[in-house]
Amino acid sequence: MRVGLGVVHGRSMEPTLYDGDRLLLLHGVRPRIGRLAVVRLPDGVVAVKRVVRREADGWWVERDNPAVGVDSWSVGALPDQAVVARVVGLVWPPGGRGRRLLGARGPRHTR
Repeated sequence: MRVGLGVVHGRSMEPTLYDGDRLLLLHGVRPRIGRLAVVRLPDGVVAVKRVVRREADGWWVERDNPAVGVDSWSVGALPDQAVVARVVGLVWPPGGRGRRLLGARGPRHTR
């Protein structure tokens, strides 16, 4: 287990996270349902997603912004090795602009 930092790029996790937000990460730990994790998508892109559930073939992850980004609705469940880190907290901006990061559930969307 090791600690790291990450920077959000893009809009797929709005309104929970915004482009440029800095995150505290914990590598080498199991993701938690309902929380955020850094994952490697099948195309190689590393992204922050919300862990929704565990399935037989991996982790089902979703974006909080249904209008932008890629998640399990388009690529399916992600295998264990695709989970890069668990998001522990928001480092910047201070106070998180009033947003709840951990344990918060973003807007639900279905297809």
